[in-house]
Amino acid sequence: MTAETTRGHTFDGIEEFDNRLPNWWLWTFYTACIFSVGYWIHYHTLGTGALPVDEYFTEQREAAAALERRLAENPVTDEMLLQLAANPAFVAEGREIFQNSMMCAQCHKQDGSGLIGPNLTDEFWIYGGRPMDVYTTILEGRPRGMQSYKAQGLGFVQRATAYVLSIRNTNVPGKAPEADARRETQ
Repeated sequence: MTAETTRGHTFDGIEEFDNRLPNWWLWTFYTACIFSVGYWIHYHTLGTGALPVDEYFTEQREAAAALERRLAENPVTDEMLLQLAANPAFVAEGREIFQNSMMCAQCHKQDGSGLIGPNLTDEFWIYGGRPMDVYTTILEGRPRGMQSYKAQGLGFVQRATAYVLSIRNTNVPGKAPEADARRETQ
């Protein structure tokens, strides 16, 4: 045994020394405690600062708004939409939108074969099957139940349009053509 002070208990013949913590460690601990009190008062009690998660969501909204402004500056054309429909990453994002049971799949089924809404995989289109027709239908909505998705943003509409264009003329068996649909082959 040594002459140093021990904690006064043993376990399996092992004794614990009663050493003091280094001052630098204690000051780091005290500083962290004081900082946490100041942090709590600043963010949670007085509310004079935005919480980091709120700042993150604010930055995300600003980035989304900037993206929407950039998308609004570029005119949407048939050629641009066909290029997006040929981009696998863009089509995959559109597939996620379309197959969401609270979005397009609710009326058109996940495979686009039509449930309440028309079959989007055949060559029959009520409001036109050209890329701009499909884009306008998704953006503005149509009478008889097709809601507008303008509030979701132009990026959302372009991705959904790219997916619909990628599945058109795949002729998945499903709902029969609407009475007022006309045949359009591209």
